[in-house]
Amino acid sequence: MQFTSSLIALAFTLTATTAIPHNLSTDSADATCVYTCGKVCYYQSDVDAAVKQGYMYYSEGEQVGSNDYPHTENNYEGIDFYVSGPYEEFPILSSYKVYTGGSPGADRVVFNTGGKLAGVVTHTGASGDDFVTCSGCCA
Repeated sequence: MQFTSSLIALAFTLTATTAIPHNLSTDSADATCVYTCGKVCYYQSDVDAAVKQGYMYYSEGEQVGSNDYPHTENNYEGIDFYVSGPYEEFPILSSYKVYTGGSPGADRVVFNTGGKLAGVVTHTGASGDDFVTCSGCCA
C-alpha cells in the first residue's frame, strides 16, 4: 500500500512539474513555434493575438501601461521588417496572455499602421534599450 501511495505521489509530482505546451491544438500549424525570443517560444496564435490587441488600441487612439503601448517603433537598429512602416510596437508576453497593462516584459510585436505584422523583436540579448530580432523573424 505504501509503495502504491509513493507511485501516485510521484506521478502527481511529475504531472504538476512537467511543462505542457500553453496552446495545445489539433491544428499542428498553430502548435508550432514560429518565433523564439530568448528561450520563449511563441505560436502564431500568440503573435496574432498581440498584433490584434495592439492594432485595436492604435486604431482607437488608446495606449496602455506605463510606457504607453502601442507606441512608435523607430527601428533605430535597422531591422529588415516584413512590411514597410511606419511602425508601432506592442508587448507580447511570455505568460501567453494578451497585454492590457503592467510590466511589458522583453518581447514585442511590431506592426505597421495598417495593422500588418512587421516582425517580432526582443530586448533579450540586445545592448541597452535596443532590440534584436527573435529567431524566425524578419527574413
